[in-house]
Amino acid sequence: MDPISSPGPEEHMAAGSRRPPRDPLIADFGPGTPAPARTAHLVSGDLLLTVNPVDGGEIEPCPPAQRPGSPRKRTAAERAGAERAARPPVPPGATRQPLPLLERQDVRERLVRLLARGRTVRLTGPGGSGRTALLDLVAEDCHDLAPDGVVRLNGFQRTAEDLLHDLFHTVYDAPGHRPERVELRAPLAEIGAVVVLDDLQFGGAELDELLDATPECAFLLAATPDVPAPSAEADVEEVFLAGLDRAGGVEILERTAGRVLTEEEANWAGDLWFESEGLPLRFVQAGALLRQRDQLRAETGAVDEYGVFEDVRPVVGQVRDLDGAAVPLPSLGEAAAPAPLLAARLSACARAALRFAVALGGEVPHQAHLPAMVGDTHADAALGELAACGLVSPVGSRYRLAAGVQTQLEAAGYGDDAPERARTAAQHYAWWAGHPSVTPERVGAEADAVLAALAAVVPPAEGEDEHAVRLARTAAPAFAAALHWSAWERALRYGAEASLHTGDVTEQAYFHHELGILALCAGRLDRARAELETSIGLRGALADKRGTVAGRRALALVADRAGELPGVPVPAVAGEQAPEPGRAVPPAPVPDTLVTPQVTAPSARGLGIRRLARRNMVAAGSGALLAAVLGTVVTLGMTSHEGDDKNPAGRADVNPSASQDAGDSTVDADPGQDTGTPAQPPAVRPSASGPAGTYTGTSAPPRPSASDSAPADPSGTGSTGSGDASPTPTPTPTPTKTKPTDPPTKPTTPPPTSSSPATPPTPTDPSTDPTGDSMAPFTKSAPAPGPTEPATPTDPGPAL
Repeated sequence: MDPISSPGPEEHMAAGSRRPPRDPLIADFGPGTPAPARTAHLVSGDLLLTVNPVDGGEIEPCPPAQRPGSPRKRTAAERAGAERAARPPVPPGATRQPLPLLERQDVRERLVRLLARGRTVRLTGPGGSGRTALLDLVAEDCHDLAPDGVVRLNGFQRTAEDLLHDLFHTVYDAPGHRPERVELRAPLAEIGAVVVLDDLQFGGAELDELLDATPECAFLLAATPDVPAPSAEADVEEVFLAGLDRAGGVEILERTAGRVLTEEEANWAGDLWFESEGLPLRFVQAGALLRQRDQLRAETGAVDEYGVFEDVRPVVGQVRDLDGAAVPLPSLGEAAAPAPLLAARLSACARAALRFAVALGGEVPHQAHLPAMVGDTHADAALGELAACGLVSPVGSRYRLAAGVQTQLEAAGYGDDAPERARTAAQHYAWWAGHPSVTPERVGAEADAVLAALAAVVPPAEGEDEHAVRLARTAAPAFAAALHWSAWERALRYGAEASLHTGDVTEQAYFHHELGILALCAGRLDRARAELETSIGLRGALADKRGTVAGRRALALVADRAGELPGVPVPAVAGEQAPEPGRAVPPAPVPDTLVTPQVTAPSARGLGIRRLARRNMVAAGSGALLAAVLGTVVTLGMTSHEGDDKNPAGRADVNPSASQDAGDSTVDADPGQDTGTPAQPPAVRPSASGPAGTYTGTSAPPRPSASDSAPADPSGTGSTGSGDASPTPTPTPTPTKTKPTDPPTKPTTPPPTSSSPATPPTPTDPSTDPTGDSMAPFTKSAPAPGPTEPATPTDPGPAL
């Protein structure tokens, strides 16, 4: 436990390596040997995590050869050893006999009967009612009820997920393996044990999750009345633990004091019982007051008669009367809040330990740390003094201030130097957690005290910035390697806040990277992406290439987990939704006469030269396809039936054509006017007898020129083709047809022969069209043919 007497980094050299001897006269002036970085390899689900305290963790898919097999259950001897290690250490000093359990026999037998039937029981009682002592006795009675025995857990500052992992590692031997939530269900369902859970701090749905994951376990839960109750669906038996009666309180006083009470003391005990509602802890503390009072009497007599023990006179003088008479009984107020009076009669080391506990929010440092913190080699005995007085109580494998002691000591001034004590504790824990001889499991066992020290120094005070950041950097990797991931997350968040106050960008990048790795292991992909992107940006500003590469690898793994494929996304067509990543883009509808290859979204491996070649092919094919499709659309629109022109707005085609007219126009253009393009075959307007929108030739309509004007609209509404931009065209009143007075002149240019190739129309840029319709230039009507030349419908071509 003591890192000073443990082998240092020089004794952990590889086998066969020898270091040349150094001159002892100059040994202290040379450069020190750097401590090796403690890396660890963990498996979380199907991921392999390498804990690297220098540059940050590295994560990758776990190779099949390194995947752990089915976990092995521990034997009875192994479970017994783990249970002994989970108990709090025995304080040094004189061993005191534990107090008997008074007036709890009926409750004890009831709990055993319920657990033997497989029921889950919740034992509710206020702080200091003796819940932990009762759980110890019930656990001894149930050691042979279940195949996996009795499992002791502690729920102080633990979530349901933390407790499930604690139960898994208590029953199974799986070092370096932290199963994910789905993977954890199968081994937990095979555990058949009596789980004794003390200091439960949650209820409701979270408690249901804990119980549902362990169907073969019977739970004995201990909680205070302020903890949320179980849900209505949970089958939990409630047992309330009340206080003792007056006789029980007097018996505890006598056992604690080691003698029979006097009549005055018995009356004093009766007043205390009425005030404390029979809580056993209050009688233990009151008995400690009587014991200290007897010791002060003996010490005072020895000093007066023999003149010895002069060093205790200052303490005696604080509690004696002015005339030097015997120390009187404490008042009822002092007995109701006895912590300051009890602490005043303890040794200096015990009072210093109390000040550290107050500074750490009630967490008492392990007895091995007290000599270094207090500065006294015998300070480890202080824990025994505190436990004998009832000022501390066991919580799992450690000790905390008993119920109500924190408030009483703060009122007495024990928290005045709390910031200084917290900085001392943080400095000590930073050195201890980073020592190569301290295992991650030992750091994890001291996690609550370490986190309490971190919480006390964050945000850091001016001039004390390095303590918080250094402690977070050394403790966080140890928590990760010890599979104590809730403590790992808290340490990282404290470190990120501390580095933000100090302005250390390097440390900020490290903590954000670790938070991203932790979120990725927990399956929180959005949080992982945000943390990793922040870390990559900070490391990019620092030109940290190694850290940036590690962050990008982890970010690529996040994208893979989220189902994203790297590469350029396929742009979406106007009016359509973008395709999902990796899904093929459906081909556009084309005429039967054209065959085009299907275009798919680019994949992660189809980049580079292949993408460039495919882009050129698609661009060339798209131009030819667009020209052919537009020409076919115009041809189909001009060969529509006459009945469709009477009510163009009452018909909705599946693929509406942009060449549909609102009606026949009565304004004729000069047929003999030169359009400036003699090589173009003139278009022929539909005759009055022929169907509207037909041409006399077999060729496609002429290419529109800049000199063409829009057809006149007698109604003044400016009707144009609907195209694809408007699903329902606006109805336009049909103008009245009038018979022309003079027959139109026959075109001077003969129509083209059937052998002449048709000129495809040229598409127009949609951005130059004031109507916003890219098909609008093709809605222009052509001059109508004369009455002597009936319109001949052309072959509409293949349907679109």
